[in-house]
Amino acid sequence: MESITKILFLPFAWIYHIVTSVRNKLYDGRFLRSSTFPEKHLICVGNLAVGGTGKTPHVDYLINLLKQEFRVATLSRGYKRKTTGFILADSTSNSYDIGDEPLFYKTKHPKLYVAVEANRVKGVKKLAAIEDSPTVIILDDAFQHRAIKCGLNIVLSEFEHLYFDDYLMPYGRLRESKSSIHRADIIVVSKTPEKTSAVDIRNVLKDIKPRPHQYVFFSYLKYGELYSVNNANEKINTLNDLFRYRIILFTGIANPSPMITYLKEYSAYVSHLPFNDHHDYTVSDIENILKYYHGIEGGNKLIVTTEKDLMRLKHPELWRIVERMNIFVLPVEVSFKDKEDEFNEIILKYVRTNRFHHQKYS
Repeated sequence: MESITKILFLPFAWIYHIVTSVRNKLYDGRFLRSSTFPEKHLICVGNLAVGGTGKTPHVDYLINLLKQEFRVATLSRGYKRKTTGFILADSTSNSYDIGDEPLFYKTKHPKLYVAVEANRVKGVKKLAAIEDSPTVIILDDAFQHRAIKCGLNIVLSEFEHLYFDDYLMPYGRLRESKSSIHRADIIVVSKTPEKTSAVDIRNVLKDIKPRPHQYVFFSYLKYGELYSVNNANEKINTLNDLFRYRIILFTGIANPSPMITYLKEYSAYVSHLPFNDHHDYTVSDIENILKYYHGIEGGNKLIVTTEKDLMRLKHPELWRIVERMNIFVLPVEVSFKDKEDEFNEIILKYVRTNRFHHQKYS
């Protein structure tokens, strides 16, 4: 039945292909104008597919790489926020104001400029106009925003769902044609299994067929120590102690599978309560999670969630319940297989010179 339903989507995928292709050709032929900001270092982190590629930890990686040397900002649309227009986050911002991902960046990096604006051109102009404006602006999920031209385009594709094996929406998960990958300067194959062999990597590279100007890197997820929502210094040692606990995991992210797999390596009991990506939690949701927790007999059990989900739990009506619950957060970051120094050097060289050095300029 599912296959028949997908086949029914094919005509719509063809229509979508025509629309996106015409739009891209208009930009490629300069019939539609892309705004440039030569005085700023603009880095786009995006993808071809919808959701689940790991943009947030990759943006966080770039922030950590650049923030000691440069004034850095992030700019995104603020998905599922309850506000409109340009907002520059401050210490009072919440996920209703700016969205969960921008709030995560602001919470983790308090001195970072974090802005939201659906119109990326307006957003960059607003950031450029503030006092001590950022010199580096990371545009989160802006690869399809052709109205602005970034100096460096980083495109992520998940190892288990690579773009060249996918199809256009609604038949598949692609936002635009596979051929659009040629606009990327850097292709990152994300969520690569840590034990992936050199042969597997070579096979993926053969399928990507990078152009002479493109670099390809493979990244993987690294999970940190679980910490309490009430006290970040209260942690659980994964290797030595996590096996003692039964885990109730709840997530509102696009692809929780890597997290579930990781937790099952250390705990014999992992029960997952899934919610939709960017789910806005209600008091009823939290009470149901708590009821489920109490329904599991015995001690040595805990509730686990993600850092992005934590951002959506901080509203007063939810937090009064959450802060009394035995909830721990599993942090995640990315690392690169083999060529992390090369990746860092490419990013730093671009930001220091405002020019991406590859064969397009030779």
